[in-house]
Amino acid sequence: MNRTLTIVKTAFLADQMGGVELPQVALAGRSNVGKSSLINCLAGRRQLAKTSATPGKTRSLNYYEVAPQGYCLVDLPGYGYARCSKAERDKWAELIGLYLRDNRLLRGVAVLLDCRLDPQQNDLTLTSYLQHLRLPITAVLTKADKCSQKERSQRQRQWGDLLGGGETPLVFSAKTGLGREALWRRLDALINVAGGATTAPAEP
Repeated sequence: MNRTLTIVKTAFLADQMGGVELPQVALAGRSNVGKSSLINCLAGRRQLAKTSATPGKTRSLNYYEVAPQGYCLVDLPGYGYARCSKAERDKWAELIGLYLRDNRLLRGVAVLLDCRLDPQQNDLTLTSYLQHLRLPITAVLTKADKCSQKERSQRQRQWGDLLGGGETPLVFSAKTGLGREALWRRLDALINVAGGATTAPAEP
């Protein structure tokens, strides 16, 4: 199914986060995990989300409307970028926390995880926090083109065991398009499940 992504809002501060009355799925992950590349791959456009060789470029919440489905993907600031000051990191963490807590429009979170790495502490902290908030999680293993099939399967098992819930983490590559349509189905399913519809089957 064809979809279009259009950026409709950017929020740097808490009082800028309102005004988009659409169901939402957040995209969360480390600063260098490839969120902007993933968004561009989903959109089929190279520069919808600005990419940079310098991690930590996204310092705001960016709202992308998905048409014709009628919901938003919300790109959260990346975390874990050591070169930023602690005050700056704390500011982003506070903004992310305010967005995630008590958000009546938020249906779930796609957590982006680097397929090349063993589970990192800040990824574990985030997923534990999301589970505490009882937010549905779909795990997306990015940069899968840089891994062997054996490595991909190992990482899927690791995160599958850590997260539980029965859904196999999805392998994804913005470079090759691997997992693109499967990820769209999972994002749609987060919206549909919250609305009472039947969930889509998990993809391998």
